[in-house]
Amino acid sequence: MTPSDICLRLTGLGLALALGCVAEAELELEPEPGEELAGGGTTVFDQGTHAFSLSARNIADEHETGFYVGNSFFNKNWVTAPASTTARDGLGPTFNARSCSGCHFRDGRGRPPLSADEPMLSMLLRLSVPGEDAHGGPKPEPSYGDQLQPYAVEGVAAEGRVVVEWVEQAGEYADGEAYSLRRPSYVFMDLAFGELAADVLISPRVAPQMIGLGLLEAIPEATILGLADPDDDDGDGVSGRPNYAWDPIGGELGLGRFGWKANQVGLRQQNAGAFFGDIGITSSLNPDENCPPPQAECAAAPTGSEASAPELDDELLDHVTTYTRLLAVPARREVDDPEVLAGRELFRQLGCDRCHVPRVQTGELAGFPELSNQVIWPYTDLLVHDMGPELADGRPDFEADGREWRTPPLWGIGLFEVVNDHNLYLHDGRARSLAEAILWHGGEAEAARDAFVELSAEQRQALLRFLGSL
Repeated sequence: MTPSDICLRLTGLGLALALGCVAEAELELEPEPGEELAGGGTTVFDQGTHAFSLSARNIADEHETGFYVGNSFFNKNWVTAPASTTARDGLGPTFNARSCSGCHFRDGRGRPPLSADEPMLSMLLRLSVPGEDAHGGPKPEPSYGDQLQPYAVEGVAAEGRVVVEWVEQAGEYADGEAYSLRRPSYVFMDLAFGELAADVLISPRVAPQMIGLGLLEAIPEATILGLADPDDDDGDGVSGRPNYAWDPIGGELGLGRFGWKANQVGLRQQNAGAFFGDIGITSSLNPDENCPPPQAECAAAPTGSEASAPELDDELLDHVTTYTRLLAVPARREVDDPEVLAGRELFRQLGCDRCHVPRVQTGELAGFPELSNQVIWPYTDLLVHDMGPELADGRPDFEADGREWRTPPLWGIGLFEVVNDHNLYLHDGRARSLAEAILWHGGEAEAARDAFVELSAEQRQALLRFLGSL
């Protein structure tokens, strides 16, 4: 398609002025080389319900066994100890899910309950009180620990449950088109160990998609730090900064990359923390059962291993880590569509790419040539940013404060509805569309949000088409 054809198409969409079609020679709307290969050489070409569950296209022969063993342990349920299935017993004593896939269904994204009667299946609530733990992280709530556990094995009391309530708030775009946003609140019910602390801090978290995590782990630390601008020295209103979190392997603080607030430094640490916090499975990184002091029945419950051994041994933890490292990123769709290209330009003009950095290159990840030296398109800087009071949870997490969140990668967001049968976004699933997700942005993203509100309906549609292609 020639520049003239593109300009004619954009003029019909009402986008020509925004994209400079008045000076046709300056128009260069075409995909960048390799832009469709979101995960570089790992990219897979699948748009179906299992698009997030495929191994890297370039997976090495020596990693195939680990990938498929890890897949099994990611997807199958753990059972109560003691059991004949000794490799999978030790569930709980309290827990949020029986398997990793219980939250990350089809390796995808979780959501809040859709009704008051539905249990919280792929979402959890972090808990803490003001202060820090021994490693500088959040200080657990005295009776319930660092997250509410709604389930328990026989003979142990479940901690409680939560009902999500929603309040609508109306708004409108500059062209007069109306929209409505919904704000969540959380009602705690059936608390087994008394009321929560009066100064409790609560942070809701839906399970994020699992794709491309090994590629994010392979981005050099220097690259991430090079994107940081904590004092906004360039004056663009964006001041992303790194979060440094406790690394139980290194025994010191390290650069956080994973989690909604970048509070995990690596995938092995992230996986061990999820087994421990969400399923109640101990490992060498989390060897003690997750039982806050008042929960005597929890502490007395049988474990799934000998007293001196963790329930998840290091070999199985390694297999699960191989699996999570090598889950592939699906390819971009419609990268050469004129409206998608127009939306890409608007994404840049609004400044969305200052946090959602489109393109980076990985470095060397020891033992994983598939992930090393890849040009990828994750649309993240892995830094934490002030997102304003509307999205604030008020709960610090290591060096990330109560208004800061890690920039989530955008790759795969156009397939959430296909993979997980919903299109709910943000850390708590409050946004029912990509447009609503943008409208909730504040803080460092306030200028970009306000510019989005000023766009015409056709321009908004183009931007959303671009996001849907990721």
